[in-house]
Amino acid sequence: MKAIDLPGEIDDQHQLHAQVPEGFPVGSVRVIVLASEEDEAGWAWAAGVASEWSAELSDPNQDIYTLDDGQPVNAPR
Repeated sequence: MKAIDLPGEIDDQHQLHAQVPEGFPVGSVRVIVLASEEDEAGWAWAAGVASEWSAELSDPNQDIYTLDDGQPVNAPR
């Protein structure tokens, strides 16, 4: 048995949608679904931040810190 990794999506009607590469033989298959362990809110939050803050994050005027700022965590005190 040959295994391939395909990204897929489950819709509101609980139907699985996935695109199989061309040339893959037609016929019955066995599907194993691996659900993400991260909760949906975590992914949605990251996507929301990226969307809402995209202008600020790409603004070079926001780059006020450099690698020379601060001290390493393991620096003597």
